[in-house]
Amino acid sequence: MNRWRNIVVVGLAALVAGGSALVYAPERGRSGAVQTAQNVQIAASSERLPDPAKDGNGTDSPKVIYDPATLPAPVQRMLNEIISAAQTGNLEAMRAVLESNELKPMVAAAHVADPIQYWKEQSADGTGRDILASLLNIIASGAMPTGTGHDEMYVWPYFAEADIAKLTPPQLVEFYRVVPPDAAAAILKSGDYAYYRLGISPSGVWHYFIK
Repeated sequence: MNRWRNIVVVGLAALVAGGSALVYAPERGRSGAVQTAQNVQIAASSERLPDPAKDGNGTDSPKVIYDPATLPAPVQRMLNEIISAAQTGNLEAMRAVLESNELKPMVAAAHVADPIQYWKEQSADGTGRDILASLLNIIASGAMPTGTGHDEMYVWPYFAEADIAKLTPPQLVEFYRVVPPDAAAAILKSGDYAYYRLGISPSGVWHYFIK
């Protein structure tokens, strides 16, 4: 488990820093994203990793997808576009990703005509960089497949769809890495996840990024 934790930490650091462990092509566009999907695996991925569906005691826990290379190609493509835009630190870079989607993803309970402007208004300093950081953090936490057929979706972070009360200690560490302490305390008390979540369908359509 310690080796698994170290690998995930290395992968997250590379994700945020744009280092060599996670390689994304500098050019935009879907064709480039497909090519770079082969390079999204965490450093040292050749090592045999523990089954994320088991904790250290062999107890069943949520099925979690940490390796993006195991996701459907359209999902990988959309993830690469989102990550590449978020890593620029410029919220406007996300506009092209939003416009490439079939429909703009849901970012609030009510209709939002301009997600970029909405995120600026919701951010701590008006730049939206904290929103981009939250987006990268939840992607690094792993996904859970949900639903079937037309309702099938890959959701990040996985614990948005899990039983919070049954998270293992290592999973709770992942939870705390994503959710601020004040929000985490309320979620753990209520058992209902109420923070950012990202949903992408198997066809690569970005459906939501919403609290």
